[in-house]
Amino acid sequence: MQIAFHPIGLGIHSPTRSKLDGRKSPRRLGSALFRQTARNVVSSKNSNMTATPLTATDFRHALGQFATGVTVITAPRVPGPNPAPGTAHTSHQAYGMTANAFTSVSLDPFLILVCVDQRSHLLPLLKQGRFFGVNVLKEHQQAVSIYFAQADQTPEAEAKLGIGYRWTPAGVPLLEDTLAQIVCRVVASYIAGDHTIFLGEVQSADLFPGEPLLFFRSHYRQLAPPR
Repeated sequence: MQIAFHPIGLGIHSPTRSKLDGRKSPRRLGSALFRQTARNVVSSKNSNMTATPLTATDFRHALGQFATGVTVITAPRVPGPNPAPGTAHTSHQAYGMTANAFTSVSLDPFLILVCVDQRSHLLPLLKQGRFFGVNVLKEHQQAVSIYFAQADQTPEAEAKLGIGYRWTPAGVPLLEDTLAQIVCRVVASYIAGDHTIFLGEVQSADLFPGEPLLFFRSHYRQLAPPR
């Protein structure tokens, strides 16, 4: 966020499907399952040692220590307002990308950002349409996250998963049955390495009851019950 979430935190999306592969069931945070032997690191106290060059795997593992929620970024395949009365959008008119590289930026004005892989099919849609939705997934929506982490998306597959959309008057598709639906307008974009950072000004936000789906150390998780 494809949300294939690469190094966690860079944005889960597909062409590179690895990241959120969803092969394992969610595990709860706070268990002893995550005890690992610490790797050696170089600090000022042992600077006489030769530092091992940082690899892409090291980078991903380091970022994987930061637990995140999971979102799906949605946009219309063809930008424009809702159709006239009597007609309707179809699911194939929307495209989504799983992403956990999402964060708040500013309270005045209301700004967020999302990172999109340069190879993602979502990239040209955000550049052309300028409006998009951020949908925060619930704990039971792992299958939805896995689906939108792949490039190939069809109405048939979405029907099997029970995926539905609510379309705003401006023509922005929002996923139904999520924790939050946030509508944003692209106000700036910046190329950063193999991703583009999109800065979005929040136009509206709708919140719903439920618990979040989490992503931590390359696996889906759920919140543990309060003690």
